Amino acid sequence: MREFSVPPVADIADSATLTDPVWENAAVAPEAIQFARRAGDIWQDVTCAQFRDGVVALARGLIAAGVQVGDRVALMSKTRYEWTLIDYAIWAAGAVTVPIYETSSAEQVGWILSDSGAVACFVETAAHRAIVSDLRAGLPTLTHLWQIDGATQRGAIDELVADGAAVPAEEVEQRRHAVGADDTATIIYTSGTTGRPKGCVLTHRNLAFDISNALPKLPSLFREDASTLLFLPLAHSFARIIQLGCVQARARMGHAPDVKNLVADLQSFQPTFILSVPRVFEKVYNTAQQKAQADGRGNIFRRAERVAIAYSESLDSGGPGLLLRLEHALFDRLVYGKLRAALGGRCGHAISGGAPLGARLAHFYRGIGIDVREGYGLTETSPVISANFDDGVRLGTVGRPLPGTTVRIADDGEILVKGDQVFARYWNNEVATKEALDSDGWFHTGDLGDLDDDGFLRITGRKKELIVTAGGKNVAPAVLEDRLRGHVLVSQCMVIGDRQPFIAALVTIDEESLPAWKAANGKPADATVAELREDPQLRAAVQEAVDYANQAVSKAESIRSFRVLPRDFTEATGELTPSLKVKRNVVMKEYADEIAAIYGG
Repeated sequence: MREFSVPPVADIADSATLTDPVWENAAVAPEAIQFARRAGDIWQDVTCAQFRDGVVALARGLIAAGVQVGDRVALMSKTRYEWTLIDYAIWAAGAVTVPIYETSSAEQVGWILSDSGAVACFVETAAHRAIVSDLRAGLPTLTHLWQIDGATQRGAIDELVADGAAVPAEEVEQRRHAVGADDTATIIYTSGTTGRPKGCVLTHRNLAFDISNALPKLPSLFREDASTLLFLPLAHSFARIIQLGCVQARARMGHAPDVKNLVADLQSFQPTFILSVPRVFEKVYNTAQQKAQADGRGNIFRRAERVAIAYSESLDSGGPGLLLRLEHALFDRLVYGKLRAALGGRCGHAISGGAPLGARLAHFYRGIGIDVREGYGLTETSPVISANFDDGVRLGTVGRPLPGTTVRIADDGEILVKGDQVFARYWNNEVATKEALDSDGWFHTGDLGDLDDDGFLRITGRKKELIVTAGGKNVAPAVLEDRLRGHVLVSQCMVIGDRQPFIAALVTIDEESLPAWKAANGKPADATVAELREDPQLRAAVQEAVDYANQAVSKAESIRSFRVLPRDFTEATGELTPSLKVKRNVVMKEYADEIAAIYGG
């Protein structure tokens, strides 16, 4: 099938904004629990009315500070309750939120603040404040810098609330209604194929359409007693849409800022569903397997794994037989129950996105009683394009298109998308916009895929070179590679890490520069790269290039490991094009053993 379209189940009024559900919830269910905030060892509930009041109070502070309708306000913080509060307060003041990852490098922070023309920036810590402070001389539009974990005893939020007390609450209502569905809600900077992240402009309609058409298709997750603990970065559109969904559906939501405490947080919060990237599901599985092996129960775990997968597979083909049901019940007591307990004991569903999960792991989790649903999308699509909704699940696929969405497979296999969740433009970047959106209105995803006869979408590859790690982090290799190649000893390099737990690089040595380096470091003049590539001094020199490259990116995007290859890439040996571009597929195949060594395969 070349094209599949699903009619919308929800339309967005021209006057609608993302703050509307906050006000509606406070009016119809003021005492319903909307959030839970961690306070020491307990979770303190926040009602719908309390959240609305908090949003109003902070929005009044932003207005008092001079933030105008349409102004861009940046937000750099870990996932925490204040992130969500600030996000909605910015919208309530009629302004635009510009998220920044709290792990971003100074270069990235400076570019985002400068390109967006942000008038204000919220930061979480003193370290964040220092980064922005050092950049302020080059940021003429930035007039306010507020620190959540206060530079003063009260912190920026309390100060803004106090300053806003003189602003009439009615002014927030006026600001809220001064924007409409087609006004910009957020600019999310996403890694591109160049060193500069692109600002993806998303409107209130884009995001509201996306979540409003997803919720009716996921009643098993967003039900009346639903709750989730959000631990992915809210700067990512994947976590952001779940935040919007929880507010709209009045599902109880908590924030977990430190993944080191995630297991304890999950067990105390007890979510009914979670949102994660494949790497977390892999780590839970691997940890359980390793623990079982260490305890002398490796054979039991392997048998339990086979039964779980077989049980899940049987659900798609008539259901399990008597023997399989008995085995499943036994291992549920011995193994599966303990795995569910690690997620709090109440978690029956999960959403996986950002990178492929794989059918085997999906079947394993469904077999132990946790229904992991895969979906697909990009920042440019707000982000959901497709998902395995309640009315149609096919493991190994990313589901059917979201209602109101059309997916087409181009002649070259690229996935094209139309729908009201598709963004209109990149900020200040007309060239990139024209590359992404064609004259007929189709968004070109850069991914390759196919549609089966029932409209289920399967991702088969990546047309563009953007790397997506197993943790769901988008990494543009060009900025790293350009910096690496700037070192005198480096000839060619290729950054790798697609679907892997971290970023790494393959590096070749410049044969013309090598003789001088050997002489300066006391190496034999006739020593070859193949003989020297594990030499500590040579590796230290390459590490300097790696360290320099890593300065341009966040920690999650940084190169963690590298291999010096025994010879250079050349056109004659097939690794380079006539214009000296690296043929990635050739290198991946030729150096598969080197790559496997990096990732322990």
